[in-house]
Amino acid sequence: MARLTTFSRLLITLLIVGGVYFGIRTFLPQLKQMVGSDSPAAITTTYEGDAGAKEMVSPPPKSEPWGRGSTSTTFNYTPPAPINGVLRGVVELGATGFNSFIIRVDERKNWKLEKADYGASLVYEGLATDDDIRKGLKNYIADMLAYGVGAKNIHFVISSGARKVPITEKISRELKSLGYVVNEVSPEREAQLALRSCLPREYANQAFVVDIGSGNTKLSWMEGNRIVGVELPGAKYRQRGISDEAVYREVKDKAMRVPLQLRSTCFIIGGVPYELAKQTRNGKERYTVLKAPEAYTAQGDKQAGGLNIYKAIADATGCRRFIFDWDANFTIGFLLEL
Repeated sequence: MARLTTFSRLLITLLIVGGVYFGIRTFLPQLKQMVGSDSPAAITTTYEGDAGAKEMVSPPPKSEPWGRGSTSTTFNYTPPAPINGVLRGVVELGATGFNSFIIRVDERKNWKLEKADYGASLVYEGLATDDDIRKGLKNYIADMLAYGVGAKNIHFVISSGARKVPITEKISRELKSLGYVVNEVSPEREAQLALRSCLPREYANQAFVVDIGSGNTKLSWMEGNRIVGVELPGAKYRQRGISDEAVYREVKDKAMRVPLQLRSTCFIIGGVPYELAKQTRNGKERYTVLKAPEAYTAQGDKQAGGLNIYKAIADATGCRRFIFDWDANFTIGFLLEL
């Protein structure tokens, strides 16, 4: 290189620079196409609801991790505790038996579950006498009185699913003979009460509520100051000869009505969600984040039906964050409205 003239050195330098320039010009566009710099735009579609065509973001791809919107599999939220609250009790006459709840609630409707008893009663299978029913009801009342609940603060509610069970009329008659008022609720009303008990105020504009019961499922959400409630099939639909496919289609169609901005999180309660949450509950946590429907193996027809409903709601809304509330119940919502 030292023997080259100045002109020769200049010529070689120009050739090298020219080669680099043409190389960049040729291959840079291909590199840009391969790498890309922007994410694809969200795909939108429309569906026909009660109010006409509405824009809806397509559900996320199935490859998206379950638990979207959460940094972990836990939900760290602590409801405000009641201040100077009073004890109130309620006995739920459900589609499969009696459940009772005692809460402490204050004037601002902040509440805390003090005691809960779940138990399937043989009266719903037609295997109990009138005397058995009367004794069972008196036991529930006596337990609440002993706990400190005033007689006037004990209430009885017949769920919308239990109204379809013939034995319910006999139970209602026995309660009235004991001097108690029996409160019956419609499916829409039950959906509204479920929302009042388990939807935190902070999530009113970003979440919806599902209550999967044996007799029916309730779907609810907030629209302004109004609670919208929708009835869906219950987990025991197979006993009525209804196919999984028919229920899946009906649930998915109705769940599409949940507004877009509320689909990131769902608070879920009910018998089948309770059984699913038991499998992964961490200690005595108030909230348990459920796994994807496909991650569970159904035990019996009722659980299979509940999982089918759960999957239809997840598919329709694209929600990947279902949070089970261990303390909430639609009957507690009833107490909160007193």
